[in-house]
Amino acid sequence: MQPGGPNMQQILQQAQQMQQQLMLAQQELQDAEVTGTAGGGLVTAVVSGGGELKSLNIDPKAVDPDDVETLSDLVVAAVRDANRAAQELAAQKMGPLAGGMGGMNDLGDLGKLFG
Repeated sequence: MQPGGPNMQQILQQAQQMQQQLMLAQQELQDAEVTGTAGGGLVTAVVSGGGELKSLNIDPKAVDPDDVETLSDLVVAAVRDANRAAQELAAQKMGPLAGGMGGMNDLGDLGKLFG
């Protein structure tokens, strides 16, 4: 190793801290729930931060036996809205970690592996 070069123990410690932060952020995402709606709130979908559909609520006013296609469209729209919210939450939680990995310029060429 060159004098003045990166300290390998320091690099490993930083990587371990980032891994712990990443695991914590992933757990927070799995535990989080976000809501999406359609039809002015007639259909509400709740998904986890990881995108798993947790619940679906349909207001009886949205149920028309002669027009199930509209209800289907509302369900799809609500789930898409909830998934969009989950993706935004993931970007908020994971974005700073990904940005930190790309900004590891003090590690010489090792930082390029992440950026």
